[in-house]
Amino acid sequence: MNKDLFSDKPSSAYMPLAARLRPTTLADYIGQGHLLAKGKPLHDMLQRQQVHSMVLWGPPGVGKTSLAMLLAHLVDAHFVTLSAVMAGVKEIREAVSTAEYQRQQGRRTLLFVDEVHRFNKSQQDAFLPYVENGTITFIGATTENPSFELNNALLSRCRVYVLKSLEEGDIRQLIEQALMAADGLGDLQLSIEPEALNLLVKAANGDARRALNLLEIASDLAEQQVIKLAAVSTVMGSDSRRFDKGGDIFYEQISALHKSVRGSAPDAALYWCLRMLDGGCDPLYIARRVVRMAVEDIGNADPRGLQISLNAWDTQQRLGSPEGELAIAQAVLYLAAAPKSNAVYNAFNAARADIAQQPDYEVPLHLRNAPTALMKSLDYGGEYRYVHTEPEAYAAGENYFPEAIADTRYYHPVNRGLEVKIQEKLNYLRSLDQQSAEQRYAPGAVALDAALSPGVSPGEKR
Repeated sequence: MNKDLFSDKPSSAYMPLAARLRPTTLADYIGQGHLLAKGKPLHDMLQRQQVHSMVLWGPPGVGKTSLAMLLAHLVDAHFVTLSAVMAGVKEIREAVSTAEYQRQQGRRTLLFVDEVHRFNKSQQDAFLPYVENGTITFIGATTENPSFELNNALLSRCRVYVLKSLEEGDIRQLIEQALMAADGLGDLQLSIEPEALNLLVKAANGDARRALNLLEIASDLAEQQVIKLAAVSTVMGSDSRRFDKGGDIFYEQISALHKSVRGSAPDAALYWCLRMLDGGCDPLYIARRVVRMAVEDIGNADPRGLQISLNAWDTQQRLGSPEGELAIAQAVLYLAAAPKSNAVYNAFNAARADIAQQPDYEVPLHLRNAPTALMKSLDYGGEYRYVHTEPEAYAAGENYFPEAIADTRYYHPVNRGLEVKIQEKLNYLRSLDQQSAEQRYAPGAVALDAALSPGVSPGEKR
């Protein structure tokens, strides 16, 4: 595409309103003031007629493609665009070949890759030499977090700019401009009812492309050159939400739900749960995450939380919506109101970390099973104390760890909910252990112990 990419528009072919209204100057560009206002990074770069490789990260419809085209236009660069959804190695090579030719002619090339996160590692790596030697200035656009989706090698050669959803005032300005612009709907001399405009602004949900698409369709339903509320309502139908089921919006909302439950904020937790359901999230996904919340943040402070969460999951599988969604909402509210403990979660992580770092300790002989005569002769299971024959069904002083880590503790109940009782029980059992140790090493007990266990020195653990 040449530098006249804004003016060379086919007169006969149909172009969507959003494409016809792409800005050609910084003054025309709406939104992203944190990047383009005077004194901000991209504004100052353009003032110097410079452009560097970058990644534009933001939700759909916030102007990533328009900004890339505008940058190329303002610095008089040859503009080449690829879509990672459609392009492969062949298209990458052709783009690079074009850039090399332009370089020979003394002109730089700005290579724009839309949805760059869809390229695999080898495809992303293919750009590196040409970014390094200046053949191309690379601009990638993505709705996904670049930290997770782009190779470190490519990411290290680019600056990441975060584009934000447009404010309602920005969407309103965009719609008003579209109604007046010659390239927009200006020739139709349309107006829009205030109520219809307000609904359109809210339905856009920060997405400029969505706002213009809805406006263009609603313009076909205008009555006496007025776009009325009924027309906008008809166009919207029931699809009024933007929900990126696989991207950052998705994970931001599930994060908000989890943190609201953890923070004992039932109303906020219910809000985020229903926001996800309203946006089209699979209820079974939410049910699975609710089970995680029950284990991670409530645990033994209220074990009923896990059962209620599993029941909600089962209800969704058996009955579907809306009964299942109501059961999930019940579980969310219960967990948010329940006492909180991450003692199980901490114990799990601590034990797993130890196992990863420590040697593979052998199972102590007294804990091994002895189903054969050979194993019995090797003292497997020897001196094992069967708790049901012990006072209070507890073998006070017994060790169930490998000897080298005998005193390890992972589980530390909190002072909330049922774990108060659990802590009291554990403290009592440890007092019995202490009494057993004191009795074992009391005066006279050592000699008796040695007499009963020839060859075992006093104080040595079996």
